[in-house]
Amino acid sequence: MAPATELTVGQMAMRSGVAVSALHFYEARGLIRSHRTSGNQRRYGRDVLRRVAIIKVAQEVGISLAEIGEALESLPEGRTPTREDWNLLSTAWRDSLDQKISQLKKLRDGLTDCIGCGCMSIDKCPLRNKGDKLAREGTGARRLVLPSPRSRGEGAKLAREGTGARRLVLPSPRSRGEGA
Repeated sequence: MAPATELTVGQMAMRSGVAVSALHFYEARGLIRSHRTSGNQRRYGRDVLRRVAIIKVAQEVGISLAEIGEALESLPEGRTPTREDWNLLSTAWRDSLDQKISQLKKLRDGLTDCIGCGCMSIDKCPLRNKGDKLAREGTGARRLVLPSPRSRGEGAKLAREGTGARRLVLPSPRSRGEGA
């Protein structure tokens, strides 16, 4: 028995591994096409299976639906995309992917620096606020509201650090008689 030349939306979803709602979404965005039967049911050509596969792979690597749509427009309608078609599409996306990879590496490295500083001050963060005048003094909090002498407890003192920042130094538990 010869395979059907057209697939229902349910068959397309099952064969492609994509939800029916996703197929409807792709169709609304112009990424795939179907036609309607006299009973108003969608029917997809078998070539749409390969187009959906291309959409899925491209989305998984971070290609936007807009970019995918532009690329699919360059392919002949009604013909199953070939290996050569895929090579053309993937080559065209390579520069875009390289750019995204570079941006993600910068973001990753910036987040590592941010986590390392511990300032947790998004408004003053030199990664988000490059004009922050306090950034020249180094990482960490600079406008710390210091506790009053009463809240510091007996034996607590302020220690100066190399950049002029101050930190609260508490006595060890042994010096307060709390340790073993």
